Amino acid sequence: MYKPNIPVASLLILSFAVVLIRSQSIYPSRYDGFVYKKRAASTDTVLIEAFYDPVCPDSRDSWAPLKQAVDHYGPTVVSLIVHTFPLPYHDNAFITSRVLHIVNDLNSSATYPLLEAFFKYQEQFYNAKTNNISRAAALDKVIGFASRTLGNSIQSAIRSGFNDSKTSIKTRVSFKYGCMRGVYGTPFFFVNGFLVPVSDDDVIDYNGWRKIIDPLTTKQGKNEYPLTIF
Repeated sequence: MYKPNIPVASLLILSFAVVLIRSQSIYPSRYDGFVYKKRAASTDTVLIEAFYDPVCPDSRDSWAPLKQAVDHYGPTVVSLIVHTFPLPYHDNAFITSRVLHIVNDLNSSATYPLLEAFFKYQEQFYNAKTNNISRAAALDKVIGFASRTLGNSIQSAIRSGFNDSKTSIKTRVSFKYGCMRGVYGTPFFFVNGFLVPVSDDDVIDYNGWRKIIDPLTTKQGKNEYPLTIF
């Protein structure tokens, strides 16, 4: 899990966000996050929630084995929701997260292909690559990348999305939701609402996910905690 030395200012921002969660009443119209392959997340399945930053290398490295495991079990056994969590020390994290929310509103089938494209080519959005360009130029770069990935016909709709305050609010809600859950870096994972402990240098591989999920699938449909009558 990527946890570099965080400047004091960034820590203050994170702390302030937690305070805002308590002071602001923001109730999204839908549960936050992107449902994988439009599979309805259900308590009848093993529910995995992942918090990702599109320009975080550790998020990128963790995605392939998680996707492989979720696909292995199928929608009746495992469901997945990804939440964006733009880290403040990644200069382009917020706008890359925001464009995912914009695209998800336009065509939810395109959200995960765009996320995977960011993971594959994320180096071009690292801090050092965009230090010498303006914020407007960085935004154009993100819009252009998303348009080339999904089709240039969608470019004007994506640009319009950045002029809509609702997409900014959705991205902020995702970040605040992560703070509320105790997320402080990426990737963070929860299985059925409980945090998956991962050390700083660990990436859960496919077999690691199988070890987590397999025991849970054998308990589905059973009373894991039988009633004891005294």
